[in-house]
Amino acid sequence: MRPPLLLVGHGTRDAKGVADFTAFVERLGSRFDDRDVAGGFIELSPPPLTDAVGDLYDRGHRRVVAVPMMLVAAGHAKGDIPGALARERERRPGFDYSYGRPLGPHPTMLGLLAERMDEVLEASADEQGDTAVLLVGRGSSDPDANAEVCKVARLLQEGHAKERGVDFVEPAFISLARPGVPEGLERIRRLGARRIVVLPYFLFSGILPDRVVDQANAFAADHPGLDVRCAPVIGDCDGLADVIAERYDEAVAGDIRMNCDTCVYRIAMPGFADRVGAPQTPHHHPDDPSHGHGHGHGHGHGH
Repeated sequence: MRPPLLLVGHGTRDAKGVADFTAFVERLGSRFDDRDVAGGFIELSPPPLTDAVGDLYDRGHRRVVAVPMMLVAAGHAKGDIPGALARERERRPGFDYSYGRPLGPHPTMLGLLAERMDEVLEASADEQGDTAVLLVGRGSSDPDANAEVCKVARLLQEGHAKERGVDFVEPAFISLARPGVPEGLERIRRLGARRIVVLPYFLFSGILPDRVVDQANAFAADHPGLDVRCAPVIGDCDGLADVIAERYDEAVAGDIRMNCDTCVYRIAMPGFADRVGAPQTPHHHPDDPSHGHGHGHGHGHGH
């Protein structure tokens, strides 16, 4: 048996988002007969990461391969998840882990985003002139993570969008960074688009993807001459499983090709110099027995 795969999600208060994650863990469990698969969250919803680790540990596993279910390398992937895994190593004698990298602008991920575009464009494939895409990421206080979303938007524009007759792709964010969804839509409108595909850059359902749709629909209601269409999230699918399998193999081989040139924890970027070398600690989790005993930190945001 190969080392088990541990999928680490952020967590959400949205029941459908939890169900999406659970279904994806089950998909990977059915896909592999040479390794165990488990999944847990770092906050907001059960099962907590500590339970997923505990299940694998009780089955006799002492080393796991943890892959963050994150699209970009922001604070959760850089700090919260490694901090939580380090805490598990302290709790469980002999436990250790290899840590994979976030999903990032992988060609397969770009292809999945293009498929989601097609789901709302195909009904009028013969009239896609003056069409643009608003790619909406979560948004972060980490400039490196926000730049990754902009990179994905540009890669889509240069490749899949151009092939589909889409004029251009603009990035936007639903929280913590600008432009927001209404700003992004207004920019696209002023650039001359008559049809806009709002493309959520999210893995699964949740409060924030729902907020993207709500804000896009509100903008459309205020601009009746504009055709605004909301694409679905990436979701539980085989393509996503392919990328996770690749990230697993990289971690097993020790081939983790992270870009650290613009990481705020390594270089003194203007406005972020206080983060260089900052200690990384895990989130509180209400289902984690350490909650309330001085470990980690919490967030007030919703997902």
